[in-house]
Amino acid sequence: MFWLRKNLFSTWYNSLLTIICLVIIFLCGWNFLRWIITQAQWTVIEANLRLFFVGRYPQSLYQRVWISAAIASTLTFLTLGIFSASQKFPQLTVIITAFLFGVLLVIIPVDLNSRLWLLGIGILAFISFLLGVKLTKFIAPWLAFVWLLSFPIILWLIGGGLGLRSVSSSDWNGLLLTLLMAAISILLSFPIGVLLALGRTSNLPIVKWFSILYIEIIRGLPLIGILFLAQVMLPLFLPIRLDRVLRAVAGLILFSAAYMAENVRGGLQSVPRGQVEAAKVLGLNSALILLLIVLPQALRAVIPAIVGLFIGLFKDTSLLSLVGLLELTGIARSILAQPQFLGRYAEVYLFIGLIYWVFCYSMSLASRKLEKQL
Repeated sequence: MFWLRKNLFSTWYNSLLTIICLVIIFLCGWNFLRWIITQAQWTVIEANLRLFFVGRYPQSLYQRVWISAAIASTLTFLTLGIFSASQKFPQLTVIITAFLFGVLLVIIPVDLNSRLWLLGIGILAFISFLLGVKLTKFIAPWLAFVWLLSFPIILWLIGGGLGLRSVSSSDWNGLLLTLLMAAISILLSFPIGVLLALGRTSNLPIVKWFSILYIEIIRGLPLIGILFLAQVMLPLFLPIRLDRVLRAVAGLILFSAAYMAENVRGGLQSVPRGQVEAAKVLGLNSALILLLIVLPQALRAVIPAIVGLFIGLFKDTSLLSLVGLLELTGIARSILAQPQFLGRYAEVYLFIGLIYWVFCYSMSLASRKLEKQL
């Protein structure tokens, strides 16, 4: 009551504004809820659920996608468990999460085989979380290496080759393509951005001016322009023919690396010069000073900015639909082109908006956990 009186009803006009805002929120929320329950036609989501998630990926090879999802979820919850090891994790949160997962498992419109896969992944994720909490000291030193090892394994499972039946990248659609593009772009743009930031602060004129020109030119161009250039111009400069997915990844990496470099450069400038001088006095060479003293502090200082860039990059994958790739937004547009689902824009875009929000908010929560851990 004290908080309400102090913040919402402190004066007569604050009280009036509070009441007006509550009425507006109630009316909007009630109309939206009524539309969801009584007017929205969710059959467009139920009928095209597989298209939203995996697109035209061969149905006979769905087990590869499930195994990849199991690997990713296991590592994700293992990492979450390690971050939560130093905190008292409420049992109520675990119970609520398990209950929501059970409800989702019952109401989601998929076949029995998919439900069993989801149940197995959920159990595996719960076990991974407990292992992360209990065995933090043993698992944490190897976590980064395991994450790096998981990326080529997942790409091998999805794309095939080396003993597995190959699947063309043109059949990678929907959320599957969105996650792959975002993960690869984030993984590769980070080290390139760090190198560009170090190059811009370098004393070597050629390295410094190359980094400055690259960063300033790329930051002055829109992402959609870079994506079109990657699709049209990149094949002219390469001796081999890259498919459209690889060209799109190259465009995303080139774009995000420039912004990553500026974020990292801000972190480098926040490290006190005295620490570098002290390291030189102790006899450390330039490489050790950079790896052991400067970069850890610089990256820790700019974690929010880096995660914000990653979130923006994940959402920017929706622009790939403009260059002909059927990622999550592109597959939604193709579904809306079906004659029986014409005009179902609200349901479709609300559904994919919810998917984007879940992943982006999860990244935001992970960054907060990482900040507390460091």
